[in-house]
Amino acid sequence: MPQGQPSVVPDDGLTTRQRRNRPLTIVHTGVGKGKSTAAFGLALRAWNQGWPVGVFQFVKSAKWKVGEERALRVLGASGEGGTVAWHKMGEGWSWVQRSPETSEEAAREGWEQVKRDLAAQTYRLYVLDEFAYPMHWGWVDTTEVVAVLRDRPGTQHVVITGRNAPPALVDAADLVTDMSKVKHPMDTGQKGQRGIEW
Repeated sequence: MPQGQPSVVPDDGLTTRQRRNRPLTIVHTGVGKGKSTAAFGLALRAWNQGWPVGVFQFVKSAKWKVGEERALRVLGASGEGGTVAWHKMGEGWSWVQRSPETSEEAAREGWEQVKRDLAAQTYRLYVLDEFAYPMHWGWVDTTEVVAVLRDRPGTQHVVITGRNAPPALVDAADLVTDMSKVKHPMDTGQKGQRGIEW
């Protein structure tokens, strides 16, 4: 994509403007750090454009106070950009499965809310943080997710984060980034720290 130009222009009957404004399904997956961070960067861009943003955290604990949440809530309430709604469904960090039955139910309820919001076109950008895990674990049906995202109305963009994104989701997505790890401080015994991991 030199200078932002697509390498292929499909013969699909759409104008450049129509093609440019199609809704995107974006997936950030892989074992490296930065999947949620990149998604929240998109949320900042959406807020700046005046878009309503819905963040749905599927696995991270509702007790944890992450920096992105506070920042986006403050921005959303400022009246200067778009609105921001934050929904927490998880009970624990994605790598520590706690009370699987409760977490599974919370994930399913969260997905049902996302479906309602997509049908109502509540937001212009949806951040489904750590949503790859409920699909990977079989809590939420990937085939249904792909169908709902394919058939969503309007110009709603959806970004999904998490390791092990199912192949069917990757195939259906418009943009997929696989975050690979080259080095990480935890490799040498250093725990996560404020301002970097949360």
